[in-house]
Amino acid sequence: MIERISSREVYRNNWMSVREDDIRRPDGSTGIYGVVDKPEFALVIPLDGDRLHLVGQFRYPLGERTWEFVQGTAPDLADLDPAELAVRELREETGLEAGSMVELGRLSLAPGLTSQRGRVYLATDLREGPPQRELEEQDMRTGWFPREEFEKLIISGEITDAPTIAAYGLLRLHGH
Repeated sequence: MIERISSREVYRNNWMSVREDDIRRPDGSTGIYGVVDKPEFALVIPLDGDRLHLVGQFRYPLGERTWEFVQGTAPDLADLDPAELAVRELREETGLEAGSMVELGRLSLAPGLTSQRGRVYLATDLREGPPQRELEEQDMRTGWFPREEFEKLIISGEITDAPTIAAYGLLRLHGH
């Protein structure tokens, strides 16, 4: 097991912090580890019969628009109850409200890079309303996709968001 000897924060904004840890490996050698710390995220799969609701937005680090399930963290690095966060993100990004919200599982986003984990929720019995998007989400689009089309978009490489693909796997494993 790797032991942390010391740690220092090297960067912080409203969504994340980056730290550099001095570490000691099991063989006694030392080194450094850079870690991106972000609060727990909620990912929501809105399901209506055979249709999945996705959001599309420009992802600056990739330089392209992506389709993915609703997902996000609380602003200002707040630590919100994951179920509450799921309800909030669904309403904020899509305007949808769920009559039923069931947790399907947990995900580790990129465990070699970040401490961030998330919880996956299935939202059903959906009612539509107006979205309440944040400033960064003003270019967001939403759409319903039949499962067959959604799966084709994954196979063709048009949907590449790892949490979205992993969450869909959890959905299938739960028999949906």
